[in-house]
Amino acid sequence: MAMQLLSVAGKINRNILRRLNHGFTQSTIRSNHGSSKRIVDLRSDTVTQPTAAMLRAATQAVTGDDVMGEDPTVNALEAYAADLFGKERALFVPTGTMGNLCAIMAHCQYNKSAEIILGKKSHINLYEGGGYANLAGVSCKQIEEDENGMFSMEDVIDAFQLDDDDHYAKSTLICLENTHNMLGGIALSSSYIDAIGELAHDEWKEHGMKVHIDGARIFNAAVSQNIPPSVLCAGADSVSICLSKGLGTPMGSILVGETEFIRLARRARKRLGGGMRQAGVMASMGMHALSNHVDRLADDHARAKRLAMELQNAGFWLPRGGKVDTNVVFFALPENCKLKKEELPPLLYEKYGVKIAGGYSSGGRLFRLVTHMDVDDDGISATIEGITSLCA
Repeated sequence: MAMQLLSVAGKINRNILRRLNHGFTQSTIRSNHGSSKRIVDLRSDTVTQPTAAMLRAATQAVTGDDVMGEDPTVNALEAYAADLFGKERALFVPTGTMGNLCAIMAHCQYNKSAEIILGKKSHINLYEGGGYANLAGVSCKQIEEDENGMFSMEDVIDAFQLDDDDHYAKSTLICLENTHNMLGGIALSSSYIDAIGELAHDEWKEHGMKVHIDGARIFNAAVSQNIPPSVLCAGADSVSICLSKGLGTPMGSILVGETEFIRLARRARKRLGGGMRQAGVMASMGMHALSNHVDRLADDHARAKRLAMELQNAGFWLPRGGKVDTNVVFFALPENCKLKKEELPPLLYEKYGVKIAGGYSSGGRLFRLVTHMDVDDDGISATIEGITSLCA
């Protein structure tokens, strides 16, 4: 058994060395006949492989016990992120879902009579397991977003409740999403975020109302508008930032906010099982990503816009008249397409090596394409050719 384990470990080490030396570009798979086929994976920007530079950073990271606050690499990452967003402190967490949940628990101060206001199509509402209810124990007031990912101020005001009536939970937090995933990667503007912040902090100041941004793709929003994150998020009290989407790290998110908020969020992280020990190994990759992978997001945006333009020109339906802000593209099949919507993903993968996600929207008619650092111009060309040829 020991010899078998050593053999496996040797293979793993050789694979890591190969990655350190060569890094990753496009994924490949090997067929039964031994030939390699290039894979273009547009299902999400979470599928990226760590670059060679990231892996080198991980092997050289100086570590300590982060639960004790003694990992210097984690501390450096948190300080850098806090400064980047103009906030006092930051907290490194394993996932974006945990980052959002820590934020909700901290802002609501573990008060189970609290209520959050959030969008019906938001990721927190749809895709995070209902954690705000079953783990944080707070209720929510869901309101509609318009096609640009924004709430009307009237709807936010109507959703607000005081705790002066025993029938109501107390409104405590407004949650925004930037960019907005289910609405096609829409980037919210600083003026809109500031307006929501002014409503919460000025009109409802005495009630302690706060604003949190689910910023899983916040750097996509900042790059697309050519605005610093600190300016874009100035109106928010906290922001969760995902490192494992467009920035390309294997795992990790950062939560930024005021000192007392981060203290409470850190306590929430522990309760949720998110305390990590020598986390600097992962934090080093996050630091590399923040230092090297932000500006290149513009390339992903350009490729997404190319996808949208080519598909619209070929007769496919796209939301917002085909307008794309960042790296997410939704589309539906043309009315005269002979393929059923369920047939496109498997055929596209089988014949062209392109992976896409389907089943979005009411009736599941929409497909989603998400560009990222592991998809180049040739991958976009293969995607366009595959989709248009199969639906011709």
